[in-house]
Amino acid sequence: MAIKIEMPKLSDTMEEGVIAKWNVKEGDKISAGDIIAEVETDKATMDVEAFDDGTLLKIVTQEGDAVPLGGLIAVIGDEGEDISDILDSAGGSDNSSADDSDKQEAKSEEKEETKTESASDVASTTESSNDGRVKASPLAKKMAEDKGIDLSSVQGSGPDGRVVKKDIEDFKGGSSTSSGLSKPSSASEAPKSTQTFQSLESKEVKVSQMRKVIARRLSESKFTNPHFYETVDIDMKAAMAARTSMNEAYDVKISFNDIVVKACATALTRHQAINSSWHDDVMIEHGEVHVAVAVAIDEGLMTPVIKHTDKKGLAQISAETRELAGLARDRKLQPDQMEGSTFTISNLGMFGIEEFTAIINPPNACILAVGAIRDVPVVENGEVVPGKRMKVTLSSDHRIVDGAKAAQFLNTVRNLLENPLGMLL
Repeated sequence: MAIKIEMPKLSDTMEEGVIAKWNVKEGDKISAGDIIAEVETDKATMDVEAFDDGTLLKIVTQEGDAVPLGGLIAVIGDEGEDISDILDSAGGSDNSSADDSDKQEAKSEEKEETKTESASDVASTTESSNDGRVKASPLAKKMAEDKGIDLSSVQGSGPDGRVVKKDIEDFKGGSSTSSGLSKPSSASEAPKSTQTFQSLESKEVKVSQMRKVIARRLSESKFTNPHFYETVDIDMKAAMAARTSMNEAYDVKISFNDIVVKACATALTRHQAINSSWHDDVMIEHGEVHVAVAVAIDEGLMTPVIKHTDKKGLAQISAETRELAGLARDRKLQPDQMEGSTFTISNLGMFGIEEFTAIINPPNACILAVGAIRDVPVVENGEVVPGKRMKVTLSSDHRIVDGAKAAQFLNTVRNLLENPLGMLL
């Protein structure tokens, strides 16, 4: 008897998945345990495993299509078995047929548009052949104007050489800067500009599952959690000296971000209110410290978690951060590597950003935004000397954290970074 393969729940926050790749095709023999597809979830691209033996009778969901949890994606069974009842009950017997229908509909719309365009061409360009003007449809004229294309340089494919929409879309020549401008009448006038401008086109960009979830979760966080922000400016000379000393003495690659992560983890053990979450009118102060580090990828941000951060040394934090960041960029993080954070750090200092505010990563109570280390003049003992300063901004959920508690936490982080040996105490 035929067996349905449905979209599985691959992460705790997953609501739908997108088929990223089919590893099998219709008619293939499948054994239990085979990885038949890859599914893009809100957090990572995960493998879908077959749990039964049989022949892949039908791929219902095509690559790139989104399916809600429990939605039918494929059917396996005995070769030649009738599965029409299963497909009908799933709300459609053939995704590819639907795709073909969509394509036919798109073609019909295009024909209708061309028909309408041609009708308007007759009214607008009948007299063009007599006065030297270029024959073009109104739509083609508008597109050429938007793209900076000189219509006289476009070969028309419409009736009597008229320029139509397709000709503008297919035009490969350079854009013109003379549209709407008078040309110099003599050599004594200003020389013709050779500057060209790149034309940008509006387009609809398909949103990934990750971007959908980021949009939803951060919108909920920003508009549900009452954010407030506090910033401190930290002297980083001692931290820089400590980093140089450790990297040279122990042949490690400690980064400034690693030092900030360790300082925050240590500070969280002293300020448990910051290491908290809000759940249905109940505030939970976590007994463990799990720091998430925001990692930028093409689709947005991922937040791998360094578990029990306060109990780990800088070398271990550094190694784990590099490993997790690499997995994040390759979209190979597993759900358990992104869950359970109690605090988050977002660092844009490597991009030269001096100061910014970050949106809280739910269900955390706070997130720390870390800026670049700046070379600035500072006053020490009444003299102006070169300084190394870094601004950090704490975003806090005011339901959980009050201004004074946030300030106390930031002061502890600042003291630890300005006196790195304090992290060992």
